[in-house]
Amino acid sequence: MSTRKILLIGSGFVAGPAVKYILRRPENHMTIGCRNISQAETLANQFPRTTPIFLDVTIEKVLDDAVSKHDLVISLIPNVYHWLVFKSAIKFKKNVVTTSYVSPAMRAFDEAAKQNGLTFMNEIGLDPGIDHLYAVKMIDNVHSAGGKIKSFISYCGGLPAPEASNNPLGYKFSWSSRGVLLALLNSAKYYQDGQVIEIPSDKLMSSAKPYFIYPAFSFLGYPNRDSTVFRELYKIPEAQTILRGTLRYQGFTNFVKVIVDIGLLNDSQQDYLEPDAPDITWRDLLAKAIGSPSNSESDLRRQIASKITNLSEEETERILKGLKWIGLFSENYANRQGTLLDTFCAALEEKMQYAENERDMIILQHKFEIETKTGENETWTSTLLEYGEPRGTSAMATTVGTPCGIAAQLILDGIIAEKGVLAPYTPEINNPIIKALEEEGIKIIEEKL
Repeated sequence: MSTRKILLIGSGFVAGPAVKYILRRPENHMTIGCRNISQAETLANQFPRTTPIFLDVTIEKVLDDAVSKHDLVISLIPNVYHWLVFKSAIKFKKNVVTTSYVSPAMRAFDEAAKQNGLTFMNEIGLDPGIDHLYAVKMIDNVHSAGGKIKSFISYCGGLPAPEASNNPLGYKFSWSSRGVLLALLNSAKYYQDGQVIEIPSDKLMSSAKPYFIYPAFSFLGYPNRDSTVFRELYKIPEAQTILRGTLRYQGFTNFVKVIVDIGLLNDSQQDYLEPDAPDITWRDLLAKAIGSPSNSESDLRRQIASKITNLSEEETERILKGLKWIGLFSENYANRQGTLLDTFCAALEEKMQYAENERDMIILQHKFEIETKTGENETWTSTLLEYGEPRGTSAMATTVGTPCGIAAQLILDGIIAEKGVLAPYTPEINNPIIKALEEEGIKIIEEKL
């Protein structure tokens, strides 16, 4: 078989499983491009038939030169840069795979991709990705049998395994905490019993509700951005309730609400946090953030407690102890990053990394309320629970990188042949990916309740 050349742009933590899957096939050779050449070299050194290169997608000539020499491009860079890759891929007639949601800038290339006979496959990681695959599978099965979807509720969480949830947030960071925290400031919209419910950003954490999957877990779920678009994307116009959300451990949302209320997620520049500003202790920083004339721990605790409403005394004390654990009442100097958000992120990333022997966990569940052709009501769930390997590949990397690699291989093999800017919303695209995923041991449990 002739040699296949694949260009991977980005060498982040989810790239490894994608590379591993693709390079099983001896005819596949991969170039790993990254702005940080040492990161590309580190990843390339783990696999045969790989070549690391410097690649900055904002330098058109450099990007074009790399894209032109390959058969397919996998783009694992931030979403805002994918359109640059699409533009180059159109120029040289190359297929592309990303794990990102399709943005308007990416969607704009749909017609050009079709005219050039190209497949730009997106949303093929975990969330988005595996969630789409098994939602569409169940919906298609129900519709094919003459039934209706009355309600679709889906929650997904990337979390530390229970034994590693040993901090006040019950959360750990595998990568930059900034994106995780900023997502907590999004508004949300979903269908509930036929009505559109809108949650403003400042109420998102307060909207969290307990969500039961297994008795061993105490989860809270809150809605994720705009779920209403999935009535059309999943082709379920009959559904009266449609909600996609995020799972966190109990206590997370109360803690985050306090962090928001005291201003630590403020991303505006602060003179006293500039790199050339004088050193500032966390205690002084916190006093400035909440407008306290005093920086004593007792006064700071009292002022913060006064901002906490609708929580028990016990929960308030838990949150204050958590703030102390992070170091906010200490005389330690803050790692100034220009904004309260970035300075706080630096503190979290220092304290809340995975230890060497700790593992992460992925939990995903769809819940379908169904009316069968004969008028009976049924409840079905589709559940995925995956654990990472201590000192090995994380569950997040496996569940994002593997479907990405599978989609790339299926395009190379001509099995996914639809043209345009695509996402996994049809059985023709999804079924071959599901088959390959299950061969890798990534399988959702579908059961009737």
